Amino acid sequence: MNDLERLSAIEEIKQAKARYFRGVDTSDGALVRGVLAEDCVLDYMGCCTDPATGKDFLPAMNIVMRGAASWSDGGFAKVGIVSAHHGHNSEISITSDTTAEAIWSMTDHLYMPPGAPFAKMIGYGYYHETYEKTDGRWKIKTLRILRTRVEAA
Repeated sequence: MNDLERLSAIEEIKQAKARYFRGVDTSDGALVRGVLAEDCVLDYMGCCTDPATGKDFLPAMNIVMRGAASWSDGGFAKVGIVSAHHGHNSEISITSDTTAEAIWSMTDHLYMPPGAPFAKMIGYGYYHETYEKTDGRWKIKTLRILRTRVEAA
């Protein structure tokens, strides 16, 4: 892979991640499934747990999803949560013509429905991901969120 191909691959991966965030925030299951590898593994275990206090603000999120088809329509909206994800500072390494690794610093805001124990959760941390190029498109193969802080008010 030459430099131009590597830069193009990095940009395609950035676009895939942007679609993932938009799909999550707009509850567009088809959009999210479109950027997931068919046999992806999405590990959300502990994704809403503050590492300093050990408090898990959303225990229902402690799941591992396997396969793009496991992503359902409706997302957070089904339970009345509005999310806003921000991904920044991508560190993307192209490991072969069809594989890559990435770390994205991120912040997310989850606005809870009336009657929830708190109104808003803010999380900070990193997405650790691998990507694979299939049928000419870069897709998320594995995903794991590691938090540095989670707070709720």
